[in-house]
Amino acid sequence: MVLRRSFASGLLLLAVFSFHPSPASSQEIAVRDGSRSLFVRDGGHDHHSSHAQPLLELNETEILMWHAPTPPSYYTIDWEEPENADKRHPGLMVSHAVFMSLAFFIALPMSIILRSVKHAGQSVATLAFYGLSALGCASSGLYTKLTPNMYEGSVHGKHGYFVLALAVLLSAIDIFAGIRRFVSFVRSDEPRSLKLFWNWVVLNKDANHLRSGPEYMGLIVEEPEVLEMPQISRQSSDDGTLGETAQWANDVHHHHRNFSLASDGTVFGSRSPTHSDITLDAKQRRHTKSESAIARVGNGAFAILERFLVVAGFAQLLTGIVIYTGGCRQNYENGCLAHLIKGGIFWCYGLLTFARFLGSFAEFGWAWNRAPTGDPVSAEFVESFVIFLYGITNTWMERFGANPGDPYTTKQIQHISIAVMFWFAGLVGMGIESKRVRKWLAASIFNSVASSSNAPQDTITEPASYGGSFNPFPALVIGVTGAAMSAHFQTYLFQVQIHALWGNLLLGFSVLRCLTYFFVWLGPPRSILPSRPPTEALGSFFLACGGLTFMFSTEEITLAAMRRGRDDVMMFLNVAVAITCFAFCWTLLVVGFKGWLKSRQYMGVTYRVAA
Repeated sequence: MVLRRSFASGLLLLAVFSFHPSPASSQEIAVRDGSRSLFVRDGGHDHHSSHAQPLLELNETEILMWHAPTPPSYYTIDWEEPENADKRHPGLMVSHAVFMSLAFFIALPMSIILRSVKHAGQSVATLAFYGLSALGCASSGLYTKLTPNMYEGSVHGKHGYFVLALAVLLSAIDIFAGIRRFVSFVRSDEPRSLKLFWNWVVLNKDANHLRSGPEYMGLIVEEPEVLEMPQISRQSSDDGTLGETAQWANDVHHHHRNFSLASDGTVFGSRSPTHSDITLDAKQRRHTKSESAIARVGNGAFAILERFLVVAGFAQLLTGIVIYTGGCRQNYENGCLAHLIKGGIFWCYGLLTFARFLGSFAEFGWAWNRAPTGDPVSAEFVESFVIFLYGITNTWMERFGANPGDPYTTKQIQHISIAVMFWFAGLVGMGIESKRVRKWLAASIFNSVASSSNAPQDTITEPASYGGSFNPFPALVIGVTGAAMSAHFQTYLFQVQIHALWGNLLLGFSVLRCLTYFFVWLGPPRSILPSRPPTEALGSFFLACGGLTFMFSTEEITLAAMRRGRDDVMMFLNVAVAITCFAFCWTLLVVGFKGWLKSRQYMGVTYRVAA
């Protein structure tokens, strides 16, 4: 043990000294650079040693040593320079922001929801999206023509047109699918009717589902299937009644199929299937399964890209604010991108977590409920995968801007170690969520030296906790990140306070998520309805508010606040809380609207209060 500790201490000292220059080289650098500090953080906004005390007052002279003066921007022309009245057109910019926000955050989500429930109003919402986008682009184009170019190299407009082109492509695919449905309707042998045309062509409802009335019962022979209820089989032994219900349902299914075969013999005459009929039927089934798989992949890709448009709209909102205010230029660029991208991820993650609390993704069992059908991957697996993907990519990006051979700075070591934590913690999280790995871990109950004949031959009953996912690693990663960033060194005290603010918010989310797992572990979900643990509502708010404050902690924003006397932590927190509450109202509106439409489709479903 002593040798092991000595070896570990030696490695730690070796690592520390390898990342710092020798004393001789330090003296040379000190002589060469004069009053400049030796331990300067490359490519960042921290220009002092981590042992120095944060400054209380702004030092413009030192800022100009590292950054160019802040140039004028569209914002200064429109709101702070009355002498340029002939160049001011703030009304056009406000119109552009309003029209594009209505298009991407109102019309587009409504169109996606209406499509998901196959509602006839989806076309109207899509046309509203394109109309608002056209008005927004017209306002932006007119503003650009009447205002001098205040941001060289801006790609906001190009990215916006790319997003709109993607939306047009998806609409073209949708129109092409509608034309195919119309051709199928014309070529079909079904009796022509306006109702069938409306449901089949316009609403995209399956024709087989539309004609599945009592008069078609027993005319289509399907392969025997056993009703699969994986949720029931995973429950504990006190759910015997549900198991008997599943067995009864399987018996009824087999009885119904036998009755259908008998009916076929009565309707079409008694005829034994030949070998060619069986072979043809098998080929048709394989062809149908392959087409069904391709259709599922295509529909999934379409749905993901369609929802990606909303996220792209949010990204365009951020870049639009940056271009309009003239931020993220020159030496500020890397730090600005890091804060906006990472903070934006936490912001969107918080909104999605709140949507899960409200009941979104309940069909996958992600709303703290039991999945109605099948056995999909857990939400924790998706979270772990995203964390792993972020870590494995960001590990190599922390050296962007550094020259080959430059020593690793303290800041780079800090950020690289966080990225490595994301990398391997995400791997552990995915491993825990893997059903195969879980089976391997469950095999530890068997004695390796015992005979296999002594192993239990009956089905082993899983505990009730196996019905849920209790994976703390995504919460652990976010909590450790928040705690670390709360101690992140900054040049000015106000910057330290802002970083500590959003770091503590992320840490609060981690604690609340662990409390969710604790309470859900005590009482795993037994219903397919969303259970809505209150700790998730609070945790999602902390996460979204922390991500927004993360974006507010960009160096340019904090310096601008100090120059204008707005360096007040309470003001920043209140603004972040207000915007988060507004975004949560928007999320509630979107999820509630979808639930209202679905409730109108299934008006016969009733709910009872559990005893």
